[in-house]
Amino acid sequence: MKSIDKHAALDLLMHLQSIGYQFVTITPASHGRVVARAGRKEAQSIRDILGWSQPYRPGAIDAKVERLLEDAGIVSIEDQLRHSAVRVSSLHGLLFLHSAYPTEAEDAVFFGPDSYRFADLIERELAAHPCAQDARIIDIGTGAGVGAIVAALAVPGAEVLATDVNPQALALASVNAQAAGQDVAFLEGRDLGETEGRFDLILANPPYIIDDEERAYRDGGGMHGGEVSVDMAQAALPRLNTGGRFILYTGSAIVDGQDQLQQRLGKSAERNGCSLSYRELDRDVFGEELEHSAYADVDRIAVVAAIFTRA
Repeated sequence: MKSIDKHAALDLLMHLQSIGYQFVTITPASHGRVVARAGRKEAQSIRDILGWSQPYRPGAIDAKVERLLEDAGIVSIEDQLRHSAVRVSSLHGLLFLHSAYPTEAEDAVFFGPDSYRFADLIERELAAHPCAQDARIIDIGTGAGVGAIVAALAVPGAEVLATDVNPQALALASVNAQAAGQDVAFLEGRDLGETEGRFDLILANPPYIIDDEERAYRDGGGMHGGEVSVDMAQAALPRLNTGGRFILYTGSAIVDGQDQLQQRLGKSAERNGCSLSYRELDRDVFGEELEHSAYADVDRIAVVAAIFTRA
């Protein structure tokens, strides 16, 4: 995706808010099934364009939306049809820009069911155990900015930072934060390397699937996709203040009934003087991945919440 005009993109989100636009983004597999249905070749509505990523003809939709897409520089033309390079999804009453379907590019900015579960986890944890209003918070690998924005809303007055290796993600996330009325500092980097000091709350929703193309937004590395999560924990835990928490939302490949990720994270917690609360949020996701040879010994992939607290 080429560079986006942030001012026009922000105007687009504000306009969509004003007209009550909503769209729930589903898994890529489900999305593919929906758009493959008969009569779905061209967009007939704004949701078709900005939710379902369907091509459209000039003049077929709200003229203001069409103009703002053009002004933002996120439209491509193919066979006289226009395609938006972004989607817009709703979450907790907010709108988020992210990459259009299919998310195949190396710099794709992903948003989907994991984003909703991650946001819900943050809200529940901060409701049960609130942070101080002057807390220092960071979201590692922020993507579309969901973690940082949800945390900023939950802890008014906090200093909120967010990192990502993908400049496209940082561009979209910064627009999403502005649309939500939240002040978040965005930094380019893989983890905490570009930051100093300690934090009261660290958030992460890393990739946890094996990706043959090793795309950063999707590939979780070794341990059937759990390696990135372990690496993040090892980097994050030493940077927690006393009483600080690391909320890790990720996935774990269960092999012969055993959860290797839980074992590895437990050891990281012990080494760093932290307690660990670990639970499965969804016991079976991305079942289609089990057809790949890399998962030949895997029973299932579970979505898990790992909450570390520094003593």
